[in-house]
Amino acid sequence: MTAGSRGDVAPYTGLGHGLARAGHQVTLVTHAPFEPLVSGSGVRFHPLPVDPRAELESSRGRGLHRSTTGAGKLVRLAALARSLIDRMTGDLVAAARSSDLLLLSAPLGPLGHTLAEGFGLPCLDVPLQPLSATREFAPPMLSAGSWGAVGNRVAGQAMSLAVEQVFAGVLPSLRRELGLPRRGALAGRRARERSAPPVLHGFSRLVVPRPRDWRPGLEVTGYWWPYDGERHLPAEVEEFLDAGPPPVFVGLGSATVPRPDLLSAAVVRALRRAGLRGVFQRGWSGLSADGDDMLTIGEAPHSLLFPRMAAVVHHAGAGTTAAGLRAGVPAVPAPIQFDEGFWASRLVGLGVAPGALPLGRLTEESLRLALVRATRDPAFARRARELGARIRAEDGVAPVLGAVERLGPSTGSRAG
Repeated sequence: MTAGSRGDVAPYTGLGHGLARAGHQVTLVTHAPFEPLVSGSGVRFHPLPVDPRAELESSRGRGLHRSTTGAGKLVRLAALARSLIDRMTGDLVAAARSSDLLLLSAPLGPLGHTLAEGFGLPCLDVPLQPLSATREFAPPMLSAGSWGAVGNRVAGQAMSLAVEQVFAGVLPSLRRELGLPRRGALAGRRARERSAPPVLHGFSRLVVPRPRDWRPGLEVTGYWWPYDGERHLPAEVEEFLDAGPPPVFVGLGSATVPRPDLLSAAVVRALRRAGLRGVFQRGWSGLSADGDDMLTIGEAPHSLLFPRMAAVVHHAGAGTTAAGLRAGVPAVPAPIQFDEGFWASRLVGLGVAPGALPLGRLTEESLRLALVRATRDPAFARRARELGARIRAEDGVAPVLGAVERLGPSTGSRAG
């Protein structure tokens, strides 16, 4: 069960495919527009009624751009999420009712745990970010750095309680529907902490080492790669790649920006001044570029596209960051909001990016300089290749498969 943007969904198509190959019946429960992502994977699909792209493009969604701080954006996002949860709850209940085991992404954790309790089901948390409180870094959704050991820990715990509050409007009625006793958000959080459920994180220890102060059961598995099946790059992309030196990828994934035309034009000028070709992925922001040295594309598997790039310019979402690392190419991260600053700082710290350029402060000149460094300093390419090879050798699905088979029926079980 997952909710959010494409980056909150795509990794679970690969995880689900791995579980299905092992003999389990797997259903991905998420927004209806993402159903094509599981085509051919052996994973079933249960749609949720909310269209996240439409919500981000609504007046409420565009309100995120009016917040200039991470905390402000989170407050607006939480308000948007609260208004949407009720519309999804009925389908989540129906999906849980026909499952033997629930795998829960972070955005639906509190609601999913209530469903597991109500139906007497085992469940497993499978977040894509390190959300459990730690002294080693501040909550990724709030900061790219550290507020000191105590500050980091306190902020992490406060962040967890804030997530619980998003569901405060729907959980009391859901608990009544399921015949469960009343319980507040704080009590629910404490009950789960006492039971110490397993949490398997879908990223690599090479990128974020497991915090030393995490309790037993909080594990890091390695990445879960989106299922790409037998997909190929479009013919026009192959032709463009063959027509010249490796270009630079530019994309913002599921992020939206107020003036994509102005941003696109600035990026094109920076690329040309750096002597580089570009491949622009429209994404949800609507980026585009014209000219023989530029190509604008729609959806294309990053697993096939990124290895053929000279560098990747992206918003540093968790999924796109992982794809760039897997490909072994340098990055120029341009974080916009939420956990993107955290992942951007990791890329810089790993030596595969010359620096982070927060999109709100990005200029044509700063991007040109970053592109020149990323593509002409061989150290970035060397470190990216070495790290990519090590990340590709990891098997992030195996630990989840082991946990699933310990928690539920060994074969033929239904995981939602």
